[in-house]
Amino acid sequence: MSGVKLDFLFLTTVLTKNRESWIIRKVRILHSKYTLIIGGAASGKSAFAEQLVVSTGKSRKYLATSQVFDQEMRTKVNRHLAQRGTGWTTIEEPHEPGPALSALAEGDICLFDCATMWLSNQMLAGADLEAAQGRLLEAIRACPAQVVMVTNEVGHGIVPENALAREFREAQGRLNIALAAEADLVVLVTAGLPLVLKGRLQ
Repeated sequence: MSGVKLDFLFLTTVLTKNRESWIIRKVRILHSKYTLIIGGAASGKSAFAEQLVVSTGKSRKYLATSQVFDQEMRTKVNRHLAQRGTGWTTIEEPHEPGPALSALAEGDICLFDCATMWLSNQMLAGADLEAAQGRLLEAIRACPAQVVMVTNEVGHGIVPENALAREFREAQGRLNIALAAEADLVVLVTAGLPLVLKGRLQ
């Protein structure tokens, strides 16, 4: 973990998209093969992750796991597209990201957004979650490119009233633990502000 470095510029920027705003500290990630960004809904985690990716100057890949089923999701996807801007190559892979990750080059950096949608897709498909999680972790280990993964923290709210939602919350918690164990750097984003949980800032 000693190889993990972040260079903070301490310049605060306010981004406003569709009446939503995030306060984000501009950062540059220098060394981290695999970084995990975790946060709640609308916490600014994706925007923060995008900053990290852009800061490397590498060829940027965006691995999208979401599936667009309705207008609400389409609106969210369009907002993220506008937020990222140009200079990204988008790869859509809602179920099995392994082949896409293995096809990346060593000089690439991949934003995997997000593990929560990937997990939701697995559950909806009735997949073996333990086996799917194992394949995902192996794909991250084998990926030749840098990976910045976004995931949701869903365990800080009230206990869901229905069994499926409780099952999802438990599965997400287990997945986050496994993803964080693999990561060189783990950053929690709340209200657009980063807090390093694992790794080191220099």
